[in-house]
Amino acid sequence: MSSEMIIRRYRASDQHVVTDLWSRAVQKAHPFLDGEGRDERARVLREADLVRAENWVAEREGSVVGLVGLLPGGAGGGSGDGPGAGAGVGGLVVAPEAQGGGIGRELLEHAASLHGALALEVFEGNGTARRFFTRQGFTERRRRTDEETGHPVIALERAAPLKSVGWLHVRDGRLLSVRTRGNDTFYLPGGKYEPGETAREALSRELGEELGLAVPVEDLSEAFVIHDVAHGKNGRRLRMTCFTGGPQDITPVPGREIAEFAWFDRQEARERCAPAHSQVVNRLIAQGRMPG
Repeated sequence: MSSEMIIRRYRASDQHVVTDLWSRAVQKAHPFLDGEGRDERARVLREADLVRAENWVAEREGSVVGLVGLLPGGAGGGSGDGPGAGAGVGGLVVAPEAQGGGIGRELLEHAASLHGALALEVFEGNGTARRFFTRQGFTERRRRTDEETGHPVIALERAAPLKSVGWLHVRDGRLLSVRTRGNDTFYLPGGKYEPGETAREALSRELGEELGLAVPVEDLSEAFVIHDVAHGKNGRRLRMTCFTGGPQDITPVPGREIAEFAWFDRQEARERCAPAHSQVVNRLIAQGRMPG
């Protein structure tokens, strides 16, 4: 996207702009529904949906450009091993003029970071939405006929994203990566959380186990979060929190599970590393930490 976006809680003062945004978005998405986005449907949104749901808005340059409404516990029941019990996505809309810029994806990933597994329903006739949710890792669960409209709807679900941490260590414009035994793909140093660990605690432990490095928790600073498909996990999504910090002049000592480590440039990282590496490299290039 061309400018920074933030995601924040919906406020009552957002009602007018959100209702207008929703109305325009659903009219575009559901041309097969008479009266969509107007009159009684708009009233239900204002008086019921925005009241009962946990709502988050995407804001860019001071303007609200997207909304996701969540129903904790799942509309139809989310399942998975995420941080919460799952949530139903009651509605996800992006202003027509802002579509295609990643706003819907970021709102979904924000929802997943809060609740884990996600479940939702989409009209069969809304081909654009169906393709979008497929790209985001949702799979069909069942079908039914909507009693109010008579149109078929499809129930979709997505498991909670895998949570991991990664260490950003760049030397001479090259990114440190590691390969585990029996695997031909490189990853960022780091890994999964153990029960009860914070992200920093998990990374500090992993760096000791993988590379023999003693990096205190307080030396680690969160840089950004990457959302992508987890390598080798049958399409499961990944939420990787990346950190900087710790010593710069290091001599890694590979642990028992690590076959080798290497520093890769942009091209090598994209050829030899897991899918999330491409996003990591792009971020580091944008920050001026790696050459473009």
